[in-house]
Amino acid sequence: MTITQEEVNLFADATGDHQWIHVDPERAAAGPFGTTIAHGFMTLALLPRLQHQMYTVKGVKLAINYGLNKVRFPAPVPVGSRVRATSSLVGVEDLGNGTVQATVSTTVEVEGSAKPACVAESIVRYVA
Repeated sequence: MTITQEEVNLFADATGDHQWIHVDPERAAAGPFGTTIAHGFMTLALLPRLQHQMYTVKGVKLAINYGLNKVRFPAPVPVGSRVRATSSLVGVEDLGNGTVQATVSTTVEVEGSAKPACVAESIVRYVA
């Protein structure tokens, strides 16, 4: 998927974070990244969308975001760049009553970047 300035602006509006490195292309062109960049938390917020492109959990009525363990933003996501993700299952715990808790490690990569943009462990509870 490609990160657009419109998406970044919408995220800025939703969060109130209108820092110039995110929303002012002219000023950002002279800044440290040479362009505007996505918010770190915007990159993190893309995890469900990217994960749904990779896998589906069948036989559940409800999926609940339970939280996060480890989150880091090693590299920026420039506007106009393409991102993709890889995920691996870290663990599954049976919580009883038809509920399991899955911990998934996901790495978001920017095309052409040596460092990942986001590395996170997400925890989701699935109810059958």
